[in-house]
Amino acid sequence: MNYRPITDVWILGRPKVKYYGAFPNGFLHRARHLLGVSIDDPILHVCCGKVREYPCRGFGPNDKTLDLNPDVNPDYLQDARLPYPLLNGEPWAGILIDRPYSEDDADHYPPGAAKLPTANQLVKNGIAAVAIGGKVGIIDYVWPQPPKNAVEQALVGVAMGRNNRARWYTVFERRT
Repeated sequence: MNYRPITDVWILGRPKVKYYGAFPNGFLHRARHLLGVSIDDPILHVCCGKVREYPCRGFGPNDKTLDLNPDVNPDYLQDARLPYPLLNGEPWAGILIDRPYSEDDADHYPPGAAKLPTANQLVKNGIAAVAIGGKVGIIDYVWPQPPKNAVEQALVGVAMGRNNRARWYTVFERRT
């Protein structure tokens, strides 16, 4: 069967959270929708920043956060380059990744550029922590390569208006 991934462009508002690298306004609920999960399904937010403070819909009551920056009070204080924890021994319904996009961006956070993980490694870790059919989304400047047991499901350009750098939101589904 031929399949063409979903492609789109989202032009969103400026972040409402006062935190370097916060999601554009309107991003989180759209990103969650492409993961194919409900607001009550638990997803893991990797390199989470202050996602809990996001004022628009999208952060669910059962969501958890993983970050190496203790200032954002993550549920899992962990390097994202390591395998992701499971939720009570079970795979996550979905995973949303928002790493610093470059070494310059990484220098705005306590872990710094020395601990900047690659987008490919984070996607691989995410795919390993969802069930078959589960999805992993990543917003980044990089269009990552999925591991062999995953397939791309969506590629969306994300912009916040003129004179800003655009990003990609890519969603991968675990196949085996």
